[in-house]
Amino acid sequence: MAKKLYVGGLSFQTTDDSLRAAFAQAGTVVSAVVIKDKFSGQSKGFGFVEMSTDDEANAGVEMWNEKELDGRTVKVNEARPMEERPPRSDNYSRGPSRGGYGGGGGNRY
Repeated sequence: MAKKLYVGGLSFQTTDDSLRAAFAQAGTVVSAVVIKDKFSGQSKGFGFVEMSTDDEANAGVEMWNEKELDGRTVKVNEARPMEERPPRSDNYSRGPSRGGYGGGGGNRY
């Protein structure tokens, strides 16, 4: 069964392909993705690698944890499941706008 690894401390120059190539040295990589900011496209400095077996995942941790990849020392460990988070609040879910610039009474000038 495939096992997903968290890779933190990535260089901003690390790509999905270079991350895949690095972990391919430890075994079969099912997927490799560097997480990017959705607005700027800039790397957030971490990613996930999915290895095909537990043994290969363990080899990937041993091979890369606290080692240098693209000029940065990375942390590698087993990824935890994403935790439940409360729904995000935005300006549209708060009801009608109460304004933001309104002035006082009838004093025009």
